[in-house]
Amino acid sequence: MEYRQLGTTDLKVSLICLGTMTWGEQNTEADAFAQLDYALEQGVNFIDCAEMYPVPPRPETQGRTEEYVGNWLAARGTRDRVVLATKVTGRGEANSGVGHIRGGPRLDRAQILQACDDSLQRLRTDHIDLYQVHWPERQANFFGRLGYQHGDDDGIAIAETLDALSELVKAGKVRHIGLSNETPWGMHRYLRLAAHGNRPRIASIQNPYNLLNRTFEVGGAEMAIREHCGLLAYSPLAFGVLSGKYLGGNKPAGARLTLFERFQRYTGERAAQATEAYVALAREFGLDPAQMALAFINRQPFVTANIIGATTMAQLRSNIASADIELSDDQLAAIESVHAANPNPAP
Repeated sequence: MEYRQLGTTDLKVSLICLGTMTWGEQNTEADAFAQLDYALEQGVNFIDCAEMYPVPPRPETQGRTEEYVGNWLAARGTRDRVVLATKVTGRGEANSGVGHIRGGPRLDRAQILQACDDSLQRLRTDHIDLYQVHWPERQANFFGRLGYQHGDDDGIAIAETLDALSELVKAGKVRHIGLSNETPWGMHRYLRLAAHGNRPRIASIQNPYNLLNRTFEVGGAEMAIREHCGLLAYSPLAFGVLSGKYLGGNKPAGARLTLFERFQRYTGERAAQATEAYVALAREFGLDPAQMALAFINRQPFVTANIIGATTMAQLRSNIASADIELSDDQLAAIESVHAANPNPAP
């Protein structure tokens, strides 16, 4: 397993990060323990969760994922062997499904401090290695939204959010901070505030990045490299679409897109056409389509870690094994040809 520096911190994290968003909904606690045990054996030292998990978010299950992780850490005595990341929930829009969290989550001081304490309790630890803002308070282009429209903004100022995170770092409850679903402007604002005040510097940004959505390359990649704030790539398989298992209208039993209609981001006509091309290309080269998609992400210089997620052990083993795959120049050129013909069909 390859390890990469987390921003400008002294932490090194595994190239493959274990995502957890299905634990407590599609996966049981026993499943979670089995995944964590195997991942650790394979050299994965990076675990990512969030206070709102599992997904889809529901009042009945909120926080269950962190509880599973915390129970595993306590049962196995592995806290000092892992880099533990979680997230504070951002402001919810109407019908966003997060209104049950603190009566409507906001990124103000009181809520951030409370959210962190609650996560620490569920995770059964006294500190979080990487505490991330799950999405911005303000209106911005994230979760597939394009075409920025600026309007009246009554959101909590980034300075207040960063000051609250700074309190947590000074108190020893959080070691480092990061962003998620953020824009280049948002990254710049956090970095500028840190540079001109006694505040912590962001170590990473967790945004979607996959063969169907390479929009991070447009503005985020340069920021990530020049500011030493690498990408933690989420949805690397586009909700499993890039495995090819949904092609032809297939609805595999127990699969996310079969169970939950809300996950339609990567299922449009253009996305399906591009997926067909990528799957055909992988098979032409004798590669597993999912592993090819993951291997492409693993090689990017602006990526710190690739956050994989699995509902079965077979998927987990395959995803982790992608770290050992080196794509040839011919394979990379072929991928770029497909991308040129189908640029970002599912942003």
